[in-house]
Amino acid sequence: MAKMNFGGVIEEVVTREEFPLEKAREILKDETLAVLGYGIQGPGQSLNLRDNGFNVIVGQRPGKSYDKAVADGWVPGETLFSIEEACEKGTVIMCLLSDAAVLSQWPTIKKYLNPSKTLYFSHGFAITWSDRTGVVPPADIDVIMVAPKGSGTSLRSLFLEGRGVNASYAVYQDVTGKAKDKALAIGIGVGSGYLFETTFQREATSDLTGERGSLMGAIQGLLLAQYEVLRENGHSPSEAFNETVEELTQSLMPLFAANGMDWMYANCSTTAQRGALDWMGPFHDAIKPVVEKLYASVKSGNEAQISIDSNSQPDYREKLNAELKALHDSEMWRTAEVVRKLRPENEV
Repeated sequence: MAKMNFGGVIEEVVTREEFPLEKAREILKDETLAVLGYGIQGPGQSLNLRDNGFNVIVGQRPGKSYDKAVADGWVPGETLFSIEEACEKGTVIMCLLSDAAVLSQWPTIKKYLNPSKTLYFSHGFAITWSDRTGVVPPADIDVIMVAPKGSGTSLRSLFLEGRGVNASYAVYQDVTGKAKDKALAIGIGVGSGYLFETTFQREATSDLTGERGSLMGAIQGLLLAQYEVLRENGHSPSEAFNETVEELTQSLMPLFAANGMDWMYANCSTTAQRGALDWMGPFHDAIKPVVEKLYASVKSGNEAQISIDSNSQPDYREKLNAELKALHDSEMWRTAEVVRKLRPENEV
């Protein structure tokens, strides 16, 4: 493992140089990787593993995701099976179903978890809150995790570009003494940039906090608040959107993604520097209590219970679609649709 200095904190990480693809193939040469689910993470992980030369099959229920798997080259009866058949044929059961689907399919999956199997997750949700999910794996199998820090779409697109999404890995049960090697091998196989160690509990807690916080919930709340204030003070939709979202995503994000926010502060106008330095404190002080409240709700299992309860409602999908439609139909994101069409790259 490579020791890296992260802002004064030393962490051990695993890179492709010290854990090359050839080593990963050797570790998994006798394994059949059965990817369950072809929704969010399933396509990216299974296709990357297949392209990297691993023995992969897919388990998916009939429907749109099954049809997508066929379109991606998985062959029914050869490399594409029902969830039950994939669990029977696979030696590493890669549970990439949604959290809700894991709960409903767990009794089926568990029947196939004999001591020759390894159980794999890409999210710690089901195991961390097993008292609420009922997902308790047998004690005589290896249980591992690789959690890419990005969407399945990004995992695949960056892989095709020769790049990768960083990922965490964890071992929950090591019966064979080989669980860590298997986790790292799969992590390299799915195209991870580098791998850092975590636990199922830490991954689940940080992941739910991130989704509800800076990755989705908080960023939408912040953008909408600024957009609304500008609109309420007479600014046009185009001006409000460009100053709130378009400049951020199209101009600034690529720059501070490449160089850091410290670089961004050092390379903007003196007016922007002064304002950003003055206002980052008040924003931090206003937002941190909300993040602390969010983290406490996640760590206690409250957020997990909310998800479990809502997903189990018979009209959940109908209510969800109504909420998503309201977000889609909002002025800010309808303005976004027009702005995207007006970007220079869309000109004929």
